[in-house]
Amino acid sequence: MTDAATTKAPPAVPTRAWRALIVLLAGMFIALLDTTIVNVALPTIRTSIDASEATLSWIISGYALAFGLALIPAGRIGDRIGHKWVFFTGVALFTLASLACGLAQDSTQLIVARVVQGLAGGIFVPAVTAFIQLLFPPQARGKAFAIMGAVIGVSSALGPIVGGLIIQAFGEESGWRLVFGVNLPIGLATLVAAVFLLPGRATAAAAAAPASAAPAPAARPKLALDWLGLVLVSAALVALLVPLIEGQDEGWPLWTILSLVAGALLLVAFGAWEVRYTRRGSIPLVPPSLFRHPAFTGGVVLALVYFASFTSIFFTISLLWQAGLGHTALESGAVSIPFAIGSIVGSSQSARLAQRLGRTVLVIGTGAVVVGLAAIWVILLVTPPADLSNWLLLAPLLIAGAGNGLFIAPNAQFIVATVDRKEAGSASGVISAMQRVGSAIGIAVVGSVFFGSLVVGQGSPDALATGFVNSSALAMAVSTGFAVLAFLLVFALPRRTSTGH
Repeated sequence: MTDAATTKAPPAVPTRAWRALIVLLAGMFIALLDTTIVNVALPTIRTSIDASEATLSWIISGYALAFGLALIPAGRIGDRIGHKWVFFTGVALFTLASLACGLAQDSTQLIVARVVQGLAGGIFVPAVTAFIQLLFPPQARGKAFAIMGAVIGVSSALGPIVGGLIIQAFGEESGWRLVFGVNLPIGLATLVAAVFLLPGRATAAAAAAPASAAPAPAARPKLALDWLGLVLVSAALVALLVPLIEGQDEGWPLWTILSLVAGALLLVAFGAWEVRYTRRGSIPLVPPSLFRHPAFTGGVVLALVYFASFTSIFFTISLLWQAGLGHTALESGAVSIPFAIGSIVGSSQSARLAQRLGRTVLVIGTGAVVVGLAAIWVILLVTPPADLSNWLLLAPLLIAGAGNGLFIAPNAQFIVATVDRKEAGSASGVISAMQRVGSAIGIAVVGSVFFGSLVVGQGSPDALATGFVNSSALAMAVSTGFAVLAFLLVFALPRRTSTGH
């Protein structure tokens, strides 16, 4: 009786594992905070450094694209040399890039600093999930990942509010710079704590091994990354993103069309190289075998399209609320509070509902996002600019936020379930990267539609507000279209996931 009870009792998690988790999630916090905190600063940046419309899109898209491209190679490097110092390097670079963002004197400096900041985030974020796998036994990982999910939800939700408060307190010129400066104390504290609290490679491996297991030999695998694959896919995505962001501003000259064609050809070349690289017996950046599963291919497109949808809505709302309607950054940030509350509530229930309802929880989640965004679109279409208020958007944003919370946490689990168990790690990396690429593409497309349709008439005191409302309605229609496509793609996923995935 005692032996049976002992067998069923979950193993104790060492205190050092929880301390390490706090350090890791501090890094995760600033990386995710920066995906949303900048939105409310965009109109202020626009006037402060005379930023172009394309610059505003680059500030968001450049960060997301660099973040996504760094995820897979950073994870591979961490697997080979140890995740502690990869995490430390990424956080250090992120902190320095945040300082550079705050000190930027023109658009070019700010864009470059944001791209470096995104690259740094992509370097250290894979170490968070890797350490959870290494430090926590299987029975305790669910709790650790749930805490990580809560941090992701809270940091993303706090971004617009914190940004608005900072700009309100310190003024527009200093405020937008301090929006980036908020990362400095957190980043420095995380670096110091990482040195003392994160285990080294051997310690982490020992913590992951069963107590009865013999110690593994301290062999270090040869560092062999698919650098050509990384160059090809990076060049392809940049070639596609540049015309999407710059095309409207430049009037869609011939080079933008040629760039889009080149991007498509580079993607084909990337796929061909990955197949060849795999046949040579090497480990590719993106295993072609993953895409032998049609459901996985649909899931990857789902990840891209969904993130293109929901990350673009506050880009639109922030510009409308401040540049178009003349509200403060704090008032603009306050608009996002219902979405944040809905996301937190939805994510807190998502794991339980996913176990009970299976894929239906994703259907409900994406359906709620569609309903919420469609309602915002209709409100922007029919409401005079003078009558627009955050109260009108409260219910739609709450519904969309709840749907977002239901979708974000379990979606990767269902997509990974479409592939063989031995491919789960590679599949997770591809999904994470595609989420960030989707965010970049969504901002690029929605930004191009927003600014391309922005016409401010003359002779009417409401001309500016009317022009911004009209453009916002069109941009929101695009975001809603992405959400509808995501809703349809959910049905490509399996109805249930097995515990083995």
